Amino acid sequence: QVQLVESGGGLVKPGESLRLSCVVSGFTLGYYKIGWFRQAPGKKREGVLCINWSENSTYYSESVRGRFTISADNAKNTVYLQMNSLKPEDTAVYNCAAGLAEQGTLRDMCELYEVDYWGQGTQVTVSS
Repeated sequence: QVQLVESGGGLVKPGESLRLSCVVSGFTLGYYKIGWFRQAPGKKREGVLCINWSENSTYYSESVRGRFTISADNAKNTVYLQMNSLKPEDTAVYNCAAGLAEQGTLRDMCELYEVDYWGQGTQVTVSS
């Protein structure tokens, strides 16, 4: 059974950092693209960062480029989203998601939400 479970959300001040975790089970990370998405109240879902480790390629939304990075600990089956220099407009529910690596592109995954599995989400609030 495939599962993605996010954690690490919380309340931080502008300029601070936060690291989200996504523990995956039921599949091998190397066979799937992983994406982080967010959705703020009343706004459209946004794919902020998608990665295909088998192709060593990453897609970044322009809104987070230079501030957010992704990494993984294969031994822990965990993917991390490191968020630096957070802004109030980064406030949203963040979800991780997985899609088969050989199907579709990273752009399709992040912009068209072409994923196979979703996590339940974790709230990130950036406020002074």
